[in-house]
Amino acid sequence: MSLFPVVEPFSPAAAQEAARDLVPRIAARAEHYDASGAFPSEDFVDLRARSLLGLMVPAELGGFGASFADYAAFAAELAGGAGSTALIFNMHASVTGALAHTPEELLRELGAPESCFAARDRLLAAAADGALYAVAMSERGTGSRLSRTATTFRRCDGGYRINGSKAFVSGAGHADAYLVTARDVDAAEPKVSYFVVPTGDGIRVEPTWDSMGMRATGSHDVHFEVSVGADALLGGIEGITLLAAQVMPQWLVASYAAVYVGVARSALRVGGMHLHERRLHTLPTVRSRMGRADAAVAAADAVVREAARRVSERPGEPETNRWVWRAKLVAGDTAASVASSVLEAAGASATRRGHPLERIYRDARCGALQPATSDVCADWLGVAALGGDPDDETESPRW
Repeated sequence: MSLFPVVEPFSPAAAQEAARDLVPRIAARAEHYDASGAFPSEDFVDLRARSLLGLMVPAELGGFGASFADYAAFAAELAGGAGSTALIFNMHASVTGALAHTPEELLRELGAPESCFAARDRLLAAAADGALYAVAMSERGTGSRLSRTATTFRRCDGGYRINGSKAFVSGAGHADAYLVTARDVDAAEPKVSYFVVPTGDGIRVEPTWDSMGMRATGSHDVHFEVSVGADALLGGIEGITLLAAQVMPQWLVASYAAVYVGVARSALRVGGMHLHERRLHTLPTVRSRMGRADAAVAAADAVVREAARRVSERPGEPETNRWVWRAKLVAGDTAASVASSVLEAAGASATRRGHPLERIYRDARCGALQPATSDVCADWLGVAALGGDPDDETESPRW
């Protein structure tokens, strides 16, 4: 009898093990991709070689069949190597996870045609074969406010015509398809839909990404003037986007959270190595900083794990959604505060360009800024704590 547990080759546990094995390789390349701002192509060669783009794909379609909780553990592990790589993967998982986990019965109740399920399965099977998906939702001037989407769609023979521009599209120019939000140009009220738009003619990437942190995500602007078939409409239902954001917000709100827990962990790990090398680890002030940082990361990890567990077991329930918003708030704020404190303990030498702690600090600072921002999360939770309805009791739409 083996003393070690048997891990199925395509199981969530196997994916987690593969991510753990990849982290040293990804971490070794992180400085190069951060400095150049280039897409981390070698990282995605490694991920494809291990079929990990199929993490969220059901086993019957060739994937690992991961739950949201499995994804959170995987993303945190991957972010320990490079935050940018984990963030690009997060966007891909947001597409494949939403496709795989949206209940069929809910879609049928909303009027989804049977053809949408075949289209869904084709997209998921392609991911298991290595297709990479990106999210094109944010726009200049309005951010991720879905109700203020300027990109439009219009019905045409056999499908839709989509026109508009998106910003902060992680993996732009390297994705095989984009999840695009667009509003019905003929509707009086905001009627926003999701479309999966394959890479091809009518899509133009404008290199605009030169950021403080998460520099290797390649989050450039993308311009769409493209016609797509009817099966490009996600779920086969027009106007589902705003409803999905409220009912099941995990992929829009909390999927980032695990990434920033992983970034915070890496600050502890890299900071600890630096402090030992500089023989600063015996100083009481340094030890107390690291102790508080350790406790903060453990607390954030516990909140994210609890939110992920609830999403996996009871998606869409009000208390689950409350944990989703807590996870994003706590993870984003914790990553920033921990990285800042550890950097201060490490001293000025760790602020030099090329030092991994300097990169981690910049990456960590982005967590609170990504949608939903920490202020938006705190406001949502504050309305809920005061007995209100945080999705509806606001002066303007939250999404």
